[in-house]
Formats: sequence, C-alpha cells, structure tokens
Amino acid sequence: MHPIERLRYVARSHGGDQRLLVRETAIALCGLGLDPAGLVVACRRIVQRHPTSGPLWWLCSSMLAAANPLAAASRLVDVIEDDSTPAALIDALPVDATVTLVGWPDLAGEAVLRRGDVRVLSIDVGGMGEMFARRLQRADIDVHVIDPEGLAAAVISSDVVLIEALAATPAEALVAQGSRAVAAVGYCAEIPVWLVAGRGRCLPDALFAAMVERASAGGLPWELETESLPTAMLSAIVRGGEGPFDVSEVDTVLAPECPSAPELLRASAM
Repeated sequence: MHPIERLRYVARSHGGDQRLLVRETAIALCGLGLDPAGLVVACRRIVQRHPTSGPLWWLCSSMLAAANPLAAASRLVDVIEDDSTPAALIDALPVDATVTLVGWPDLAGEAVLRRGDVRVLSIDVGGMGEMFARRLQRADIDVHVIDPEGLAAAVISSDVVLIEALAATPAEALVAQGSRAVAAVGYCAEIPVWLVAGRGRCLPDALFAAMVERASAGGLPWELETESLPTAMLSAIVRGGEGPFDVSEVDTVLAPECPSAPELLRASAM
C-alpha cells in the first residue's frame, strides 16, 4: 500500500485497536520520507483526526522530538506491539470473575477473550457495548449487555470494574463516556476499580490537556464520546507485565512515556 493510502486509512479509521493504528501510521510516515517541516504537518493532522488516541499522540510526539524519527518510529511500534498489559490483566483477574466494562476496550477486551472464564457485564454507550458483546458471544464468553440506566446494579454485581484509559496522567485519565459514573458507583460500593493503561497512553500534562480540549470541542459534555476520570477514584492500575499496582503508586506507574512536542499543540489546515 502506498504511504499516502496508509495515511488516508488511518484518517478514516475510528476507534479500533490502537496498536494497529500506531503501526499503520508509523509505516506511512516512514514511507513518505518527509523533511522535518513536512513531518510536523503530517503529525499535527494525524492527532487532529484522532484527538482521543493517546498512542498516536505518543508516537507523533516521540518522533518529532527524536534525532532520528524513522528509527524512533520503528522502536515505538515494537514497544506497543509487545505490550504485556493484557497478559498482566489475565493473570490478575480472579477465577470466574464477573467484570463490568464500558464500551469496546481493546486491551481489556483482549484479556477477557483470552481468559475465557470471565462473565462480562458490558455497559452499552453509543452502541459500542452491544457491538463488543457480539464479539465476545462469538467466542462463547458469558456476556450481558447493560443499558446505562442499569450500570449501578451491574457494578454492584461485579467482582472488578475495568476501565480502559485512552490516555492518562498521574492525576486523571481520558476514558469512554460513562466510565466516570461506573467508577463512582464502584468507589462508593467498595468494588475494585482498575484502570487498564497500556503502553503509549501515558502523556505529559500539556499533551493530555490538548487531547481533552479537542475531544470536548463543539459538543455538550453529555453528548461527547469521552470524559476525564480522576485517578483518585481508582483502586488499582494494570499496566505492563506487572500489577495491578495500588493507586498510591500512580505518580510512578502513569509517568509520561514521551517528551512533550509543542508542535502538536498547534493546528494545521486539513
């Protein structure tokens, strides 16, 4: 596929596996052989198209700050494709656990698919929970689609609540809409609330703030696809090959994985 076509594919895609988006974006950017100015424009446009993809912000910021952007891209693809967060979650979940998830999380979804013995309560937000449930049903996973009005009952019936971070800092995470309500119920009911934060999702404060601002632009708060979740509402964090880590370790566990490239804070004409 021509690099331009790869970039068009990335631009058109919505949601999906973030590891695939990073790989396709890195291949396309490397294939274009852009000069530094061209790379800046391309990276700006990518994060404008995908304002809620922490891994794409991580990739683009790392490339712009690197002395050799092409070598950095290759290394980062290996890093995210070798992400052991799903494996850590598989090991951490109790036997025959009942878990509540929101929307269609790629890392947590992979973990429950591979685990096989987990009962899933899928909160249906924007139709994504129902689509996720159909994927699990094809793998013979015990899953129930829960309408938003039933989320409190679902959380109270769970052993663990899993919330996947689209991006994160030690103070807060960008998550699917509805996750904050789920976390609040879990917090009050003393149900464990775990943040699943894969590689490439921990960003510097400036990049995270830009993500939140762009994700919330042009819409009422209750109509958005994402929202911010204070990490104080969590009980643990699953990340990398270890964990779950206690939330008291949040400053270390969710430390930024990339430098903050100021070039990404400005917009480019599309």
